[in-house]
Amino acid sequence: MGKVCVTIKRFYPPLSFKLPQPSSSSPIAAPMEQNLNQLEEQPQSSKRQRQGIDLYSLPVDPKERIPIRDYHPNERDEIRREYLQRGPYQLRYHKFPQRDFSGLKRRFNPKWFDEYRNLLEYSVIEDADYCLCYYLFQDEDIHQGGGDVFSSLGFKSWQKKKRFDIHVGKSSSIHNHAKRKCEDLLKQKQSIQTSFDRQSSQTKLEYKIRLKASIEVVRLLLNQELAFRGHREDELSLNNGNFLDILSWYAESNYGDLNGDFFALLVDESCDVSRKEQLVIVLRYVNRRGSVVEHFIGIVHVRNTSVLCLKKAIVDYLAQHSLSLSYVRGQCYDGANNMQRDLRGLKTLIQQESKSAYSIHCFAHQLQLTLVAVSKKYLEVGELVLLVSNVLNIVGGSFKCMDDLRESQAEKVQEALDMGELETGRGLNQELGLARVADTHWGSHYKSFKNFIFMFGSIIDVLDTIVVDAQTLEGRAKAKGYLSTCQTFEVAFMLHLMRDILGITNELNTSLQKKEQDITNVILLVEVAKKRLQKLREEECDSLIDKVSAFCVKYNILIPNFDDFYVNSGSFDINKILMTVELYPDDFDENIMITLKNQLETYIVDVRDVDERFSNLQGLVDLSDILVKTKKHLNYAFVFRLVKFALLLPVATAIVERTFSAMMLIKSELRNRMNDEFMSGCL
Repeated sequence: MGKVCVTIKRFYPPLSFKLPQPSSSSPIAAPMEQNLNQLEEQPQSSKRQRQGIDLYSLPVDPKERIPIRDYHPNERDEIRREYLQRGPYQLRYHKFPQRDFSGLKRRFNPKWFDEYRNLLEYSVIEDADYCLCYYLFQDEDIHQGGGDVFSSLGFKSWQKKKRFDIHVGKSSSIHNHAKRKCEDLLKQKQSIQTSFDRQSSQTKLEYKIRLKASIEVVRLLLNQELAFRGHREDELSLNNGNFLDILSWYAESNYGDLNGDFFALLVDESCDVSRKEQLVIVLRYVNRRGSVVEHFIGIVHVRNTSVLCLKKAIVDYLAQHSLSLSYVRGQCYDGANNMQRDLRGLKTLIQQESKSAYSIHCFAHQLQLTLVAVSKKYLEVGELVLLVSNVLNIVGGSFKCMDDLRESQAEKVQEALDMGELETGRGLNQELGLARVADTHWGSHYKSFKNFIFMFGSIIDVLDTIVVDAQTLEGRAKAKGYLSTCQTFEVAFMLHLMRDILGITNELNTSLQKKEQDITNVILLVEVAKKRLQKLREEECDSLIDKVSAFCVKYNILIPNFDDFYVNSGSFDINKILMTVELYPDDFDENIMITLKNQLETYIVDVRDVDERFSNLQGLVDLSDILVKTKKHLNYAFVFRLVKFALLLPVATAIVERTFSAMMLIKSELRNRMNDEFMSGCL
């Protein structure tokens, strides 16, 4: 039987036009790269140009404007929005001419701009007043309230200022109706376009890249009249068809963005639902545009978590993508013992392959470990953590207790609303859950204490109910003991103190988990957190006591007598930069050191005293971006290499943790026999 070649023409008839031919040198990469560059560099005005109207050339003077109804319906909202963003045309320092009104000389008064700030316009050509809202939203009732005068003819009776008030009218007037339309137009969150466009910028970019790649492969196959599908497209097939094979090759070429450059490793391991140890590998590098990228490359199954096994898995997986440990310039782990040990840990083995692969302890994990260590070191904090955990276990131990908690919380919210203590509004007064403290869960202590304070009254009510209705004596005794302990000033004070302290560290923790952070910003964030904690200690003790006292009065907690026991209680240092260079002996020899010193001296004078584009940089990421945009990374190649090495130092393993979260969604108990390679591809 002859082999049948199935093409897309079998399903879709050919069109009468020809697709543009790709470059002969690179039939796929060239169009794709060109499209992506156009996608990144396309200005916002391109959309406006496609609509056939140049918003920047719209007339400024009200007399020269074309009636809004003469524009195409698809262009009117864009034109209205442009005029609203510009604001009314108000020339306050113009020499306004005088007019004769029955022997009296009158002219326009620029103070009227202040009285009618968002509506009144003045035409220099016509020497007349107009209303911006009326012009933008003309309707059939435009002749009411002098609308034809304020929209097209122009108001010139300067002696009759009351006409402005008549024009504005009451809340139901035509002017106010048009004004509300203007306000609604500027509310972008209510537009349909925004509703369809709420994805993050990263999600949009990834979607566009996938779409562009698929389109380019389809164009190639159509131009060459090749078949799309293969006879077998499963994992065991050696030939999955032209479309899938070329698309797979295209995906592999994405690593070309790394361009054989240096990178950092972010690694973590965990078990999936089938009790298999999975190792997540993420690369952090500086791409061709000078931006920091954290790129998930895959997840690997390891039989055990010994350091030798972990190293072999990493080396083998990097080799599949033509990457080597010799280019590693940074490591970041979550603090597991088998990865962090100095003598036999994974970081030590990798540093034997690459001396400059410096290990950075995950700052967010380090912060959480510090909080756990403090809670175990200080008795009062440890007692509070234990008390909150036990109370939440009792209150959330049964469905009946949870229902009682919800009912009590709803009643208290309703009482507060009736008394005016709470405001109503969209997204306000929503139901909170019981957040339990976990040593390995970042930020769990802060959320637990915050919710405990907010739901304190409801928790006390549920404990009262358990004391009376519990079926066992042990349950009633525990509930009574926790109830008595919670209703003390010491517990109330520690709850508020730890909430304020952890509120500061929680902001630091949230900032640390942002993947665009670099090492210099993290150090600054730590310094800011330390200063805030010092300020809390030295200046805010009185306000803390006031908050705790008000809390105790609200819940009938005895306040002690404080009178009996209270007792009043260099940015451009070349030498430092050269010291940093000594950390990378494989990348900077003696000759390069001499060249680097000369480059640094020229670079400092250039960016500090000559080029103003470097004056408002916020960190290393901005510096890297502007160096690439200005092509100075070519002039100061060794300086730019230092910047890249600093950016490669990881800050946190949050992206690895998110990968495990995605793994739990993809590989569930119903799909626990999923192949490791297939699961890595799904992620």
